[in-house]
Amino acid sequence: MTVSQRKGNQSLDKKERIVRAAIDVFRKQGIEKTKISDIVKVAGIAQGTFYLYFPSKLSLMPAIAEVMVAKTLEIVTDKVSDDAPFPKRMEQLVDAIFEVSEEYHEIQALIYSGLASTEHLKDWETVYAPFYKWVSEGLQQAIGEGAIRNSVNPDRTARLVIGLVESAAEQIYLYDTDKEDEAVIQKNEVKNFLKHALAIK
Repeated sequence: MTVSQRKGNQSLDKKERIVRAAIDVFRKQGIEKTKISDIVKVAGIAQGTFYLYFPSKLSLMPAIAEVMVAKTLEIVTDKVSDDAPFPKRMEQLVDAIFEVSEEYHEIQALIYSGLASTEHLKDWETVYAPFYKWVSEGLQQAIGEGAIRNSVNPDRTARLVIGLVESAAEQIYLYDTDKEDEAVIQKNEVKNFLKHALAIK
């Protein structure tokens, strides 16, 4: 391993530590009450090191969102069976996104409030690109299988599907996780809506 490769690995490690520490501290203290000194203490780095990667605590939001989207995609790909028929895969996708919203609602609330109060909201599409791509590929496959209407635009519809399901899940979980009965009803409504919208066969 060269010196530059070692430095690259160390940089990645420190940046990741900052992001993960920020998630922990934000969850416990909230964004407003958190100081950068709190984050670096948990990360185990010098305060000056923080500023090598992020100019402010709010500039962490796109990186936190990226971690969250990666976690969502990991859970979704684990829950959605590649060999299941498309209608079943779509149901599994809805269930998985609701599961993520229930488990990580605190982080999602932090991301939304943090991104909305900064100029970083424009980074949202970039952060979501891998998730959009995965859903788009699934829709393209479904068109090829004749499982949905062939007039579906996979790229645009992937954004609509993710936006719809996440929004529906957040209505249930973002500020109150004690709504399991409502979650079941909401999930079924979303599944029925997508079935008709995509003309799922």
